[in-house]
Amino acid sequence: MATASSRVLWKGAISFGLVHIPVSLHAATRENDIDFDWLDRRSMDPVGYKRINKRTGREIAREDIVRGVAYEDGQYVVLSDDEIRAAYPESTQTIDIETFVSAAEVPFIYLERPYYLAPLGKGAKVYALLREALLKTGRIGIARVVMQHKQHLAALVAAGPGLVLNLLRWADEIRSWGDLDLPAEGPRAAGLSDREMKMATQLIEEMSGSWNPADYKEEFKDKIMALVKRKIDADETQSVTRIEPLEGGRGGGAEVVDLTLLLQRSLRQGGAAPAKTAARTARSPRKTASRKRA
Repeated sequence: MATASSRVLWKGAISFGLVHIPVSLHAATRENDIDFDWLDRRSMDPVGYKRINKRTGREIAREDIVRGVAYEDGQYVVLSDDEIRAAYPESTQTIDIETFVSAAEVPFIYLERPYYLAPLGKGAKVYALLREALLKTGRIGIARVVMQHKQHLAALVAAGPGLVLNLLRWADEIRSWGDLDLPAEGPRAAGLSDREMKMATQLIEEMSGSWNPADYKEEFKDKIMALVKRKIDADETQSVTRIEPLEGGRGGGAEVVDLTLLLQRSLRQGGAAPAKTAARTARSPRKTASRKRA
């Protein structure tokens, strides 16, 4: 298995109750698809993409392109860049956990893209505490996070030595079963006999084994790369002229303070605290404590 990317994609903090855990976000997956570039057969020059008016076939300059949303067939509402920019969600640099649920409650169809989270600064101990608590309870955190001007629903999952932030699809992005002609649920309702069920379960048991992802490889990619290697070895290659390209929040991580104190305060408040309040508490615990004593 490939190692995790060391490049930091995002810095922020996990927030639940009054607790802040400074973390960095790293890619957990990588694309391994074969990249087929378009080339002109006559000259072996790279073939690019153009902005084309679909009615006239003419190329359009970037400054003449606007963005529109279709509301009826052929009818659009045009939005300016400023209007679109104003609708972007505010980037808070926090992974705000709203609730904890059983891991089995979230269907796999909602999982979209995983990222690794690593602790920053003095956050290692509280990072480990959250990881171990999630493993012990069998829960995952359901959170909201803003990345690249887009708000995401996410699941915070303890996996082995680390925490994984798995972006989730929103409910309205999941299609319903309703339009599919599916058999009724349950053996009896589906017309299955006890003997058929027994044989099917027996076959599944006999074919069962341990999950080892290295046992499965993409055959198409292996065949293409083997073909490429054979052509390189046979000196069946082409030179392509390199085309030069045209010129064209806040920091993450609050200081970790007395963890026991923050957990006690969070429990007294029922686990709910606005992110801004939590951030202030994490930054100035002594001042807050002195006010309470007064």
